[in-house]
Amino acid sequence: MSSLPLTIACWDYDRARAIMDGSVPVEGCDVRFLTLSPEEVFFRAFRHAEFDVTELSFSTYLMATARNDCPYIAIPVFISRAFRHSGIYIRTDRGIEQPADLKGRIVGVPEYQVTAAVWMRAVLADEYGVDPSDIDWRSGGVEEPGRHEKVPLKLPDGVKVTPIGDDETLSAMLEAGEIDALTAPRAPSCFMRGAPGVGRLFADYRTVERAYYKKTGIFPIMHVIGIRKPLAEAQPWLGASLMKAFEAAKAKALPQLREVAALKVTLPWIASEAEETIALMGADYWPYGIEANLSTLNAFLGHHHSQGLSPRRLTLDDIFLASTMERTKV
Repeated sequence: MSSLPLTIACWDYDRARAIMDGSVPVEGCDVRFLTLSPEEVFFRAFRHAEFDVTELSFSTYLMATARNDCPYIAIPVFISRAFRHSGIYIRTDRGIEQPADLKGRIVGVPEYQVTAAVWMRAVLADEYGVDPSDIDWRSGGVEEPGRHEKVPLKLPDGVKVTPIGDDETLSAMLEAGEIDALTAPRAPSCFMRGAPGVGRLFADYRTVERAYYKKTGIFPIMHVIGIRKPLAEAQPWLGASLMKAFEAAKAKALPQLREVAALKVTLPWIASEAEETIALMGADYWPYGIEANLSTLNAFLGHHHSQGLSPRRLTLDDIFLASTMERTKV
């Protein structure tokens, strides 16, 4: 029996590398793996549905699903996750010493709907009482001018988002003091260069993020894996095969972080970091599937709706392939 040709587009994650190099197969499939940056993958997937299986921005996926025009259906493989307290950059000469000091400030965001920004606003609202309507938002490219929202926004009353000029960038505006702060998944170049007057809101973000996890149990989800809908319908076994492969690839990657005989990751204390993470979050600290991620999923779905990005509160049944919502147990 011939195998199903399958194109998978995803970033070069250690937890996906075994699928990429073929050491973990996808049952029933002949895989062609395209290693592309998230920005390129998202653009090509949502604009042209170029890939059979692809990494997707969680927020953009929810927006498209709510409009009933998403070409993909997700499986609960949370290929990218990150705590985002570290992604709030500030002018250090504006008296911004705590989150409440962001009220009334001008704050940049690459696109209001990006997943990282949704989580940052959620943290500001839930943990520090700073609502999206308390901030005057500016949207645009962090490093390149001309970036715009991928989809039109219909935001709640009181929330103001103004695009910056087509010749402006948020990094340059933060460095020049034209905005007071910036929320972004990537560190702006002005911060990376050590520009005067630019810093993080949470300088000791690791301690703050660990405390947030201890309190909430939430490990923020950034990206999911999607299957083109016609393919998922035509091959009902494919979702389960992909779940098994991504789980196996992750299981192969995680022990390498604790390899001390010859370090595979270019960090001297990576094994210690892995041990501390397991002590805090458990052995499967990067879980896939529904059950282990319920609190994180429900928190994000609630904030996505309350922030005006999905017109109704989506359910898990709305967003995940039904055959992948339960696991086989022996």
